[in-house]
Amino acid sequence: MEIRKVLLTEDEMPRQWYNILADIKMNPPLGPDGKVISPDALSPVFPMNLIEQEVSSERWIDIPEEVLGVLNIWRPSPLVRALSLEKALGTPARIYFKNESLSPPGSHKPNTAVPQAYYNKVFGIRRLTTETGAGQWGSALAFACSQFGLECKVYMVRISFDQKPYRKSLMSVWGAKCVASPSMETRAGRDILEKTPDSPGSLGIAISEAIEEAVGDTTGQTRYALGSVLNHVMLHQTIIGLEAKKQMEKIGEYPDIVIGCAGGGSNFAGLAFPFVHDKINGKQLEIYPVEPTACPTLTRAPFAYDHGDCAGYTPLLAMHSLGHTFVPAPIHAGGLRYHGMAPTVSQLAAEGLIEAKAVSQLAAYQAGVLMARTEGIVPAPETNHALACVVDEAKKAKEEGKEKVILFNFSGHGMIDLVAYDKYFAGQLQDYVLSKEEECKFEECLKAYPKPQLLKSR
Repeated sequence: MEIRKVLLTEDEMPRQWYNILADIKMNPPLGPDGKVISPDALSPVFPMNLIEQEVSSERWIDIPEEVLGVLNIWRPSPLVRALSLEKALGTPARIYFKNESLSPPGSHKPNTAVPQAYYNKVFGIRRLTTETGAGQWGSALAFACSQFGLECKVYMVRISFDQKPYRKSLMSVWGAKCVASPSMETRAGRDILEKTPDSPGSLGIAISEAIEEAVGDTTGQTRYALGSVLNHVMLHQTIIGLEAKKQMEKIGEYPDIVIGCAGGGSNFAGLAFPFVHDKINGKQLEIYPVEPTACPTLTRAPFAYDHGDCAGYTPLLAMHSLGHTFVPAPIHAGGLRYHGMAPTVSQLAAEGLIEAKAVSQLAAYQAGVLMARTEGIVPAPETNHALACVVDEAKKAKEEGKEKVILFNFSGHGMIDLVAYDKYFAGQLQDYVLSKEEECKFEECLKAYPKPQLLKSR
């Protein structure tokens, strides 16, 4: 019998995160005056212990025992050989996936939600605010806050708030309050609703609302938590790739291709960054972040300085961006509807260490259904984008007659996304492709900001 699952014991769980900032050069964040900001400028938004991680250049950072104690509720996660998918595709490729759907909220997001809740708790913070797109991050932070006794408020992008009611229910079970964004509870939300009363919302808008509420707390007991984009978030997620490397070593395998879907960049980075380290040091492999054609941040947007939120509350970050005012089409992969890409992921793309791909919504669901009907697991809409690329690469291996090893991140299950599958089967979903008119809008949005340097790490 061929081995399907490669397991690690709890004792084999990584005890340190990998920090890619030790191995690449980055453009610094800037203030509204175009000058480099100091780490202290972030203190109204994040606790200082997380800010220290955000700017650290140490390659390895210890994972606190209290964090490991919560992570081992579901970690280490299994590495799975997709034997049935391989058979259905008739490919000589060996396909493996890291199953991150086994966490309590059903996705990779608690890998950073747990440490963020912990670091805020020990810093003396009592309440966290955040945004969420599809609801995976909001439910993950709600779970993490319940583990450490923190209050949690989540601004959920309106279109997903309406499309995914059970994500709200999940947050409520863990004690969090969830409101639709844009809302009447913040100035940023009210401004949007005054201009566009039927706004579907965006992650940029929801981030503005969550930050505004956090910094507006005069008691100093509220901070903001982010589910993607920033360096400390990417850091926490690397436990995925570090586990995967151990598991592949156990069976004498190493990937030729590493794939993850990419919205803000967190689950892609979590799997890919430990392998990017290998590539920087001479390993030959291909690494693909996969995004939707409706929100093609890496594949069509420029590498530019831009705000991470709609209202311009965040510093200017050097990233691939569609412009902070961009409101993407209402695809069901809500976690991939973000205007910008993590600065670290953007830097790797600018250097050519990774190669971005874009797939359409219908191709993504076709791949997701194939996965469900072969491997039995229903993928989240975001995960389907990675799967579409996996299918393409497996077919290419068949055409070339090459026994490639493909590793991808199964970032979350789709059990709370079945309405989207119903719409797919009913023919109610459609493909969206960014128009030339929309390109002109983000070029206009970005032209006032400084241009980042095209740095090289090697």
